[in-house]
Amino acid sequence: MGSSIIAQKESRFKTTQEDRVPKLHYRLRKELWCLAFIAPQLALFLLFTAYPIVMSYVYAFFDWNGYGPLKEFTGFDNFTETLKDPIFWNAFRNSLLFMMWLVLVQVPLALLAALLMNAEWLKGKIIYRTIIFLPVVTTTAVVGLVMRFVFGAYKGLFNEMLLKIGLIAQPVDWLGSVDTALLIVVIVGIWKSFGMKMVYWLAGIQSLPKEVFESARIDGASSIQLLRYITIPLLLPVGSVIVLMSAVNALHVFDLVQTMTGGGPAFKTDMVDVYIYRYAFSGSGEARVGFASAAGVLYGIVVMGISILLGLFVRLSGGRRNQKRF
Repeated sequence: MGSSIIAQKESRFKTTQEDRVPKLHYRLRKELWCLAFIAPQLALFLLFTAYPIVMSYVYAFFDWNGYGPLKEFTGFDNFTETLKDPIFWNAFRNSLLFMMWLVLVQVPLALLAALLMNAEWLKGKIIYRTIIFLPVVTTTAVVGLVMRFVFGAYKGLFNEMLLKIGLIAQPVDWLGSVDTALLIVVIVGIWKSFGMKMVYWLAGIQSLPKEVFESARIDGASSIQLLRYITIPLLLPVGSVIVLMSAVNALHVFDLVQTMTGGGPAFKTDMVDVYIYRYAFSGSGEARVGFASAAGVLYGIVVMGISILLGLFVRLSGGRRNQKRF
């Protein structure tokens, strides 16, 4: 009796082992196919993203013009020179101002637009959403070039409109004045990515549980009370993520600024991305790739720090929401 039980167990063990072999072979073959499909994307990422990032840290310690071997090791001289350069701090200040304006103005306005686009009484929602979202899918460099003509001093569309309605007596050089250039860049930046933030908010609103709103309406809550006590509190975790993404994206605005103003006038719209590009590629005289890399490394550290702080804020807001639930 005992020997038969042992024999049955051994046969079962053999069959399970035999079944595992083809299953393991199938899984390995499946994983290899997955690797084959992602290999081109991985190769492009390593070649055009990972490798430049790693090498930028190497170049930052050399006085290198972008050609030939790395010979002149300078240590931390490039970092020291960057930190002592007032133009760098001016560009850093402008980048932070641009980020703050986009977060403080664009995010709340996008929330209002999303609430409007989600209203049951609004007709033609798809058309309105498409119109608002169109600038997002438009190339930023093209938008910058078009806006140069729109806000141009000579026969610019914006000046022509203001002249016709009598708000100004003569054309204004909106992008050539130190008083208005940064403001115009901020306005265009808000308009360019406004649709994406609206879609984020709209997705968050549509994911809220409808039962809560129905119960509140049965209890006699008004639309303002629903917005104040239910919609906004439930959207706080989503809103913190939107703020995080908006802030990080707003810190990189090279293509828009480069095509609209090039950092001028008098470095009034100069951003760190434009500052780095100017020294690495298009500066007067010999290019300074090592110095530009040092500036990029410092700016990358700052952006990483801001991302970490905002990420902690997102986690804390999510934790507080869970505590309130229980």
